[in-house]
Amino acid sequence: MFLWLIIAILVAVCSVAGFIYLTRRISAFGFIKKLSKDKKVLKYAISAGLIVLTGGIIWLIWDWINAIICLLHLVIFWLLCDLFVFIGKKISKKQASKCLAGFIAVPLTMVYLAVGWYLCNNVWETDYTLKTDKKSGDIRIVQFADSHVGTTFHGDGFAKYMEEIQKLDPDVVLITGDFVDDDTSKEDMIQCCEALGKLKTNYGVYFSFGNHDKGYYDPSYRGYSGDDLIAELEKNNVNVLQDDTVLIDDRFYIIGRQDRSEEMEKGGHRASMEELTKDLDSSKFTVVMDHQPCDYDAQAASKVDLVLSGHTHGGQLIPINFLGTLIGGNDRTYGYEKREDTNFIVTSGISDWAIKFKTGCKSEYVVIDVSEN
Repeated sequence: MFLWLIIAILVAVCSVAGFIYLTRRISAFGFIKKLSKDKKVLKYAISAGLIVLTGGIIWLIWDWINAIICLLHLVIFWLLCDLFVFIGKKISKKQASKCLAGFIAVPLTMVYLAVGWYLCNNVWETDYTLKTDKKSGDIRIVQFADSHVGTTFHGDGFAKYMEEIQKLDPDVVLITGDFVDDDTSKEDMIQCCEALGKLKTNYGVYFSFGNHDKGYYDPSYRGYSGDDLIAELEKNNVNVLQDDTVLIDDRFYIIGRQDRSEEMEKGGHRASMEELTKDLDSSKFTVVMDHQPCDYDAQAASKVDLVLSGHTHGGQLIPINFLGTLIGGNDRTYGYEKREDTNFIVTSGISDWAIKFKTGCKSEYVVIDVSEN
């Protein structure tokens, strides 16, 4: 908690410093000087007003979080452009316009964020191939997480992605949490559950909870509870696993864990990996669905074969995608890792939560082909 408080304070300080920096830089533009008649106080006031107006427009389109994200990116790119212009002047020994860095930084920021918006709001297929010594046969697993329905797509958009997944001919589809969000409407939730019910697989569709699925607020806030979600999923033949283990076709196990938030935030309990695996046949391939990638040591010690997670959104933005693991927020932020005999995959998610950009990754669903050595 203390670490996150320090990070929050640093973000606040950087935001204020960035605002002052942008105000000074924008005040150097010719049209600002003309409007202010080159009066220093008025010049800064107009510049600050432009920043507030820009942030306000972004706030109205999205929200305050994305307004701050956009302006912070502008600060970063402007600082970098200032640095390169300074280096260029030293090398060439020629003077450059005080506005040159700004003329480069503004369109560069817009292009960069436009690409980030595109990477967030479109979905790609990411493929992994795993080999095993266990006699499991070939298994095609399709996994997705973090749909947070209602953020980048609603029920109809979700249904289209399920049609794409159907074309992949999966043996099993695994949903590793945050299927819905606190702001997902009941109508969207029902439509998405119905889309899951139309999937045709050899072994079904399985769901484990994320930290948002049961909702952080009173059920009246979004119109349904976690139990209502379970009922709608099961009505559409989705198997909901809460610290449950299922043996599939006498070939492989699926373990669906309660989310870590049950014991960390909601005063509940979840079973340990030792409890979940103590009675399993170790000769069979075992897949664990665990929304948050935060229990790698115990999972590797339990000798499960594959752990699938989401939650991190792939780190979302550069450089956050490098910081999550460094500060101990999770065991891995994105992608594949192997520890001892256990394979770990963290997906960046099929959608988004609050931030409307992905600059360190892209939205995806994951296809894992498991075959015997």
